[in-house]
Amino acid sequence: MGGRWPVRLLISVALIAATPAIATPDDSSRSRRVVDESYFANAVYPALHAVQCERCHGDNGVASETRLAFPEPDAGRDRITAFGLGLIDLVDRTDPERSLLLRKPTKRVKHAGGQRIKPGGDEEEALRAWIDYLAGLSDDQVRQARERVARFERRGLESLSVRRLTHSQYNHTVRDLLGDQSQLASGFPKEDFVNGFKNQAEGQGVSPLQAEAYSRAAERLALAAFRGGDHHHLIPRQPASPTDAEGAGEFVRQFGLKAFRRPLKDDEVSRYTGLFLGEAGRRKDFHAGASLVVEVMLQSPHFLFRVERGAGSPDAPYEVASRLSYFLWDTMPDDDLLAAAGRGELATTVQVEAIARRMLDDTRARGAMAEFLAQWMRFDRALEATRDRRRFREFNAEVAAAMVEETRRLFEDLVWGDRDFRGFFTAGYTFVNADLARLYGLPAPAEDFAKVDYPADSGRSGVLGHGSFLVLTSKPAETSPTARGLFIRNQFLGQEVPPPPAGVNTDLPTVTEDAPLTNRQRLAVHLNSESCAGCHRLIDPIGLGFEQYDAVGVFREKMVLQFAGPRGDQARERRPITREIEVDTSGSIEGMADSAFSTPRELGRLLAESKTCQRAIVKQLFRYAFGRQETPNDQPVIEALVAKFRGSGFRFRELLLALVMSDLFLQKGSG
Repeated sequence: MGGRWPVRLLISVALIAATPAIATPDDSSRSRRVVDESYFANAVYPALHAVQCERCHGDNGVASETRLAFPEPDAGRDRITAFGLGLIDLVDRTDPERSLLLRKPTKRVKHAGGQRIKPGGDEEEALRAWIDYLAGLSDDQVRQARERVARFERRGLESLSVRRLTHSQYNHTVRDLLGDQSQLASGFPKEDFVNGFKNQAEGQGVSPLQAEAYSRAAERLALAAFRGGDHHHLIPRQPASPTDAEGAGEFVRQFGLKAFRRPLKDDEVSRYTGLFLGEAGRRKDFHAGASLVVEVMLQSPHFLFRVERGAGSPDAPYEVASRLSYFLWDTMPDDDLLAAAGRGELATTVQVEAIARRMLDDTRARGAMAEFLAQWMRFDRALEATRDRRRFREFNAEVAAAMVEETRRLFEDLVWGDRDFRGFFTAGYTFVNADLARLYGLPAPAEDFAKVDYPADSGRSGVLGHGSFLVLTSKPAETSPTARGLFIRNQFLGQEVPPPPAGVNTDLPTVTEDAPLTNRQRLAVHLNSESCAGCHRLIDPIGLGFEQYDAVGVFREKMVLQFAGPRGDQARERRPITREIEVDTSGSIEGMADSAFSTPRELGRLLAESKTCQRAIVKQLFRYAFGRQETPNDQPVIEALVAKFRGSGFRFRELLLALVMSDLFLQKGSG
């Protein structure tokens, strides 16, 4: 339902304790229908669900700008009832017939989602009955409902958070804990992307293969830790004997503090010290005892997982230290951070800001944010891309790696140079090596990945002109406007477009020498199909604005098609026939006013100025920091972060600081 409305409609408690059942007037069938709070959950919500309104109207749906967000799929009855009561803001109480709640889904006024409810049908009658019910509420009842909405949005959500170390975090933690650079986690089973990232709690189960990988890695790391002696100074002091109980306990406490990112409890110290002394005595070797403790600890859930119980936990300061280190450094807390937690110096925003600023000046912060960027921008797809060698001879793994490096250099220039981060979409410069300069038609740089300005007439700007984006959103032999539009919706606007319904034919018309169609002409099949148009008009018109950039990011005035030529006397004489076709690069973003564009540069300006895009950047960082998708309770936090991001002139470093200084991050009453 279009339009922009200030109220947040995702609510999970009943807003009105008791409201009278009323009979709607006039129409005889409606006047006989008794409507109360239960009517919405029983009759109206199922009708709205049946026509799939929630596919667009969610916080991450393509209609998210309307602030009309349906409850999550597993919402309980109270939550659904409360959602229905909150729809009062879309009802004209003086003239219910003019209510947007009625006029939008029936398309009596413009509605980007099309006609979802047919006039005169049972669904419309149910909706009208609910509108009449809401219109009959008193001013006092409406005021009470809105007050309860506000109170609900201020409530925190207490929860236990359990997050597994990502493969990247595992490698970095082992490096800092043991001085081991082997990066064994790179050989672990591949991680899944959930909510756009690999560190999301809901996708971090441990399969039998993963458990076996942890076991083998722990054994190898423990053996290497003391091979040839204590080269990494893991043992605090020289032991008095192979079974030095005091020395063993000291090692267990010190190593355990680092490995578990918190002080060990007395029973844990006793248990691990017993293991240590038993193995040291059996082998007559102090290092053998230490090695066994390392092996066992590296397989412990306390090492492999970050368990956060929140503000009431005695380990809360250490949990904050781990949150800071794994977010800002992608690794374990260092000695200084653990010491600060032990002294209670991570309790206030002033204390955390001082420490966070120090951490951001550390080189590890660059690596951590590079990891965020790599997942957000799906560098894995660019690096693993393959191309038709007959058409794209200039593309190979080295060029793909250079494209990823180009995007990383722009990101680092903006973040660590404290520049306006909107330049990620609008920068009139880039960082290329000789191979990329040749692909883009730019002068060769003096040195690899030096800063180079685009020509004034170039259509490229920011990441939208980078090969990394253009390659990962293309097919092996041709571009994919659908994939390009979908990526921009998902990654840059924070809007989820649902997958095609099961059984829908997604094939496009075949291009032949007799019918050399452009992608715009082929995609018209989607836009003319009722089952496809709803989603494709949200993504295809965006991607079509990139049609002058081929599947490896090379600019082309016209679309070039190749067909097998006629056979000669011998097969080797068969040469391809080339056809060049004019392309229309006009694009637009459905749901965004004045959004017409025809080049990546023009689209970059639209995204940079879009509040939806600015908010999406914050949401992406939020998900990465907390390892989960945002919930209704998180909206005040996100809006506050967006405000601080804008207020800082869109400095990404300041956004990082604002996030780690939030009450949510510091576990003050929320999980």
